[in-house]
Amino acid sequence: MEHTLVYLTAILALGITAQLLAWRLGLPSILFLLAFGFLAGEFWQRPSGMIEESLMFPLVSLSVAVILFEGGLSLKIRELREAGTAVLRLCTWGVVISWAIATLLAHFLLGFEWGIASLLGAILVVTGPTVIAPLLRVIQPSQRVASVVKWEGIVIDPIGATFALLIFEIVTAVTLESAAMDVILTIVKTIALGLLFGTIAGWIVTKLLEKHAVPDYLQSVFLLVVVSVLFTATDSLQHEAGLLTVTVFGIYLANQHRARVRHIIEFKENLRVLLISTLFIVLSGRVSWEQLANLGWQGVAFTIGLIVIARPLSVFLSTQGTQLSIAERSFLSALAPRGIVAAAVTAVFALKLETATGASDAFVAQAQQLVPVVFMVIVGTVTFYGFAAKPIALRLNLASRQRTGVLFAGASPWVRDLAKILDEEGIPVSLVDTNQENVRNARLAGLPATRGNIVSESVIEDLDLTGIGRLLAVTPNDESNSLAAYEFAHHFGRANVYKLCPEDKPERLERDRIGQHFQAPYPFEGQPSFGTIASLLANGYTLKKTRVSEQFGEEAFRHLYGPGAIVLMAIDADGIGLSLVTEASPAKWKDGQKIIALVPADQETGDANAR
Repeated sequence: MEHTLVYLTAILALGITAQLLAWRLGLPSILFLLAFGFLAGEFWQRPSGMIEESLMFPLVSLSVAVILFEGGLSLKIRELREAGTAVLRLCTWGVVISWAIATLLAHFLLGFEWGIASLLGAILVVTGPTVIAPLLRVIQPSQRVASVVKWEGIVIDPIGATFALLIFEIVTAVTLESAAMDVILTIVKTIALGLLFGTIAGWIVTKLLEKHAVPDYLQSVFLLVVVSVLFTATDSLQHEAGLLTVTVFGIYLANQHRARVRHIIEFKENLRVLLISTLFIVLSGRVSWEQLANLGWQGVAFTIGLIVIARPLSVFLSTQGTQLSIAERSFLSALAPRGIVAAAVTAVFALKLETATGASDAFVAQAQQLVPVVFMVIVGTVTFYGFAAKPIALRLNLASRQRTGVLFAGASPWVRDLAKILDEEGIPVSLVDTNQENVRNARLAGLPATRGNIVSESVIEDLDLTGIGRLLAVTPNDESNSLAAYEFAHHFGRANVYKLCPEDKPERLERDRIGQHFQAPYPFEGQPSFGTIASLLANGYTLKKTRVSEQFGEEAFRHLYGPGAIVLMAIDADGIGLSLVTEASPAKWKDGQKIIALVPADQETGDANAR
């Protein structure tokens, strides 16, 4: 009992440690999860009898169902306006091309007989949200590419699992006639059950949430149970149809506008991180280094073939004639990591093949190699794409080197001036304001601006946040600023959202203050309010960009502009990094930096370093 408790606790601790390391180093978490899993499996023996095979695989299947449901919740139909054709091609012709090439590679490089090679090829057409989502978080590619990758990675999982089932039916069929009938029946049942059950469940749950038939504190757990019941019920009627059902269910809930599901999405995201962290360690711990080593150079060559032959050919051939540019297609060719779905599906089918009636010893031996091969592919693809995808995206100008850009909630004249300075320095900016005149003037100044409420769902969905990693809520209304900060803490993290200090901060009574969860750090030196900045500008202050040098540092700046100058931001010498000045994080005044500040107008002509 004690040993088992230590083992389970260690899995949780290793999983979260891997996530923290990945965040700190800016690398995909799967790399560390796999490493910890292999090391744990090699040097720490799993307690015997702790989780029986008959229990472990159902637990893995349910976990995968929850992960795919959460992935479906992130898919918006509007994204298909630009990405729809490419996604459809990749999930149809792309699947067939990938399968055919992977099958050939498995047969000629690994020596698998055609049936098992075909099954392996079908399994390896999947990518999945478990590896795509962490990579997208690191890469931050352009909006259209991100939509294609996200949709393909989630939708292709149930397609790949079903495709693998079809190949399995053919491999294990007694006659060709029965195999053909089984394939047709499997396709019809999977699609019909997945679409029907997923849509009906989505409609019913939406009605229940809309009418408040489920209390708020039970909604997240209620949805978790619904997903489990849906998956189990559909899968019992048709194997692997459950994955399609829960994906459709998630997409339905994400695109309906009658019931609020934001809090459910946040719960599922947290649950996904926990499930991924434990599943990868548990499953990779079941594969030994010896099994991987036994694959030899053939296993390495097979993985390389998938990366340099199968993926590029499937992308370029299937997306021919779509709106995607050559650069976008090239990037898609360099992003196809395999994840937990491939591992889980392989484990199930390998076990079935090993126990198939009338299977020869050679057949069973090849079936036993499926799991090590897939884990070698997972390790190889995650490692390669994890390190190469970001540089490739940067090389193709499909991602920003750093997410230093600023989203401004508000587009008042001084905000537009500040945004214009950043834009001229190559820092991405975007402005959102409800005032049409402010938005029009921002656009006339060449700035990307959107009219609308920044907490509106439709506005958020339409924003292109490529290269943008922080929010500055700078409207005259403190409540609007607080709501914007609360909303975008989910997108950028709480450490990257700021709102102007309210006008009456010192005098505001405790009962009049906005709740702590709506609070955000106050930007700029001295924590000025909107009214303070407007008053200074009305009294002759102006925004000024000043280069820091050995001759002109903080002391010279203060001497020239006096104590009334307010430092707002600092652009690094490389022109990429942007530091927001706050009370907790004052300007560093490093040589080569450019300081953006509010300074008295009558002093600005004396600054030879001003630009």
